[in-house]
Amino acid sequence: MSSTSAVEPGTRLAERFRLEDRVSESDGATLWKAIDEILARPVAVHTFAPDFPRVHEVVTAARAASRLTDPRLTQVFDAAEDDKSAYVVSEWVTGETLTDLLANGPLEPERAAGLVAEAAEALAHAHEAQLYHLCLRPSHLMWTNGNTVKVLGVAVDAAMWGLTTDQPALDDAEGLGRLLYAGLTGHWPGDEEEGGLPAAPMIDGHFCTPRQVTAGVPGYLDQITVRACLPESRKGQGALASPAEVAESLADVARPMPIPISYPSTPAVASASHTEGLELAHRPKSAPVPPLPPPPMQRRPQGGGGSTLNRVLMTLVVLLVIAAVGVGAWTIGRSLGSPTQPQTATNTPTSTKSATVNAEAVKPKNAKGFDPLGDGDEKTDIAKLAIDGKPGTLWKTETYTSADLGRLKDGVGLLLDMGKSMQISDVVATLSEAPGATVELKVGDSPELGSLKTVATEKNAAGKTTLTPEKTTSGQYVLIWFTRVPTDAGTFHGTIYEVVVHSPGSA
Repeated sequence: MSSTSAVEPGTRLAERFRLEDRVSESDGATLWKAIDEILARPVAVHTFAPDFPRVHEVVTAARAASRLTDPRLTQVFDAAEDDKSAYVVSEWVTGETLTDLLANGPLEPERAAGLVAEAAEALAHAHEAQLYHLCLRPSHLMWTNGNTVKVLGVAVDAAMWGLTTDQPALDDAEGLGRLLYAGLTGHWPGDEEEGGLPAAPMIDGHFCTPRQVTAGVPGYLDQITVRACLPESRKGQGALASPAEVAESLADVARPMPIPISYPSTPAVASASHTEGLELAHRPKSAPVPPLPPPPMQRRPQGGGGSTLNRVLMTLVVLLVIAAVGVGAWTIGRSLGSPTQPQTATNTPTSTKSATVNAEAVKPKNAKGFDPLGDGDEKTDIAKLAIDGKPGTLWKTETYTSADLGRLKDGVGLLLDMGKSMQISDVVATLSEAPGATVELKVGDSPELGSLKTVATEKNAAGKTTLTPEKTTSGQYVLIWFTRVPTDAGTFHGTIYEVVVHSPGSA
């Protein structure tokens, strides 16, 4: 194995990964920002000094972690150990760590709970594969620039630091509890400060509960935190003894969405941050502006006063409303379920456009990654995350070298099986906020590309995108088809957080 001193910027590993910047070095493990020259994307690379004692354990853990499919866990791309070099190549994650998010104080309780709920679900999946974290810190929990949760360093970090335990489920449950405590209070329930967070206050030798530290923490979140990581305060309550139990206790909390922030016209340059020298969280020079929530529906104030003119106007309005109801009662009656759609009364019976007014959401029976022009599969193992009703989970395409899918194929997408043929009013797909995607809506009764007809197209799509067929369209299979994908930190892939299919109610 070559020494760390022989590994320098410009070194190429496996004739593919070019080391660029040394990010950190600790106890013989060096973290680099590197470039995957084949896929033209940034990656994180760990290299190791000749006397690093746990190279074999780290590489073994990395190879095991590479088989994890939950998108909320750091992806491991490559790991090697031979006479010349040893290294681990993993995903380059951009965003803010929990430490960064807490820089201005505690989070809103529901947001802190949502972040930890996502992390708990992800770790529960890792535990199913007998892979554990064992050293959860605020720097390991990230809110990415793609508006998703990412847990860094599963299995690999524990191997790197030589951490072992006889009770991994309990240890990771406690780690999640400490992250929740930090999010709720801005303090760390440990013997020392952690990542700049002050140590949690104590009473009679025991850590205070979140509600004793921060006003406004809901009682149920205080109780969950106590059960996860404050044994002295449980008072007979059972411990949450695994990530799965923590996830179950937080199952009903709202999942995190982008925080609306008003940026100045020229965003300040954000500095890079890293997690304990283990993984990198590099912020872009211009932070993307998260979408603001939709404005509330405006209600017109009802007219007051006792003037004759007002009474006459009100009478005319009432008469007009009665007339409209008499002419179009069937339209208004069927539109009550769609308050966001403009209600219209017309003498013309049904039309193609009226279908969306009467539409209701229909849950697909199944979803798969659809790559008929490539190897046939496009991350089907995570396709269901786009129809699980959770905006924090996602399906995404493979990574490509250009917006036109590396010129390898004309398109790739997500195929939904509705279970039976039905009329499709529209499909609402929540994409990443990065602009540049071109998506087509294809519908048909056979899951073959040639049998699916393009019924809507949206160019430069981003965020919540509604695809509405111009003509009446029916089919059992619905395909969201990317012909161009947006860029993300120098790579290209399409992302779908959630898909909702609307179909008209029965006539």
